[in-house]
Amino acid sequence: MKAFHELLKTSAGAHGHLCPGQVVGVRMAMLGCRLIGLDEPTRRDQIKKLIVYVEMDRCTADAVAHVTGVKLGRRSLKFMDYGIMAATFVNLETGQAFRVISTEEARSLAALYAPEVEEKSARQLEAYKRMPDSVLFRVQRVNVKFNEWDLPGPTRSKVSCSRCGQVVRDRRELVEGGRTLCKPCSKTCYFSHAQEVAWPEMNFVPEPTAGRCDRNIKRHRRVS
Repeated sequence: MKAFHELLKTSAGAHGHLCPGQVVGVRMAMLGCRLIGLDEPTRRDQIKKLIVYVEMDRCTADAVAHVTGVKLGRRSLKFMDYGIMAATFVNLETGQAFRVISTEEARSLAALYAPEVEEKSARQLEAYKRMPDSVLFRVQRVNVKFNEWDLPGPTRSKVSCSRCGQVVRDRRELVEGGRTLCKPCSKTCYFSHAQEVAWPEMNFVPEPTAGRCDRNIKRHRRVS
């Protein structure tokens, strides 16, 4: 794994700014990977062994994802909306899993580790670089239950909603009254009052077609 300062620099660049949460996230990821025995988590052979659960949608989460290489699109990054500055690192090959939690005590101890820095945020940022892992974090060995629908890899299940016809992947459908429904149709999703919209700009394509392809598209539109 790259050195801490190098990882912090690239993580802050990808995130957009350097802040105390970036320091915590980089160190959290480095510790989590050490605990589960992965020294190069972004390398192809190791990234396939790794799943990370982050429990907050803050700067720290971006840093954890950057250092480990996990992504939503790879299904190796799982977001648990707990509002806790913590992440769980799982080695799929060994089954080992450790939850790393940022301590609240670290905030109050920042002045001890960076007494020469007056501004609060800057003091925390510098102090979090200097604190030992045992001060900055608590660690729990945990068991994480998986089912095949949560693991990285190709889509393992596809069904259609019996109300709207939407395809639902990886067993995220619900069954209500004997009917298979997508979550929007079951009214258990994050939005409501959905209305279909259209406007002229929806005809935009980044790479316009030409020749035979154009003719095929016009023929398809006439048939449709």
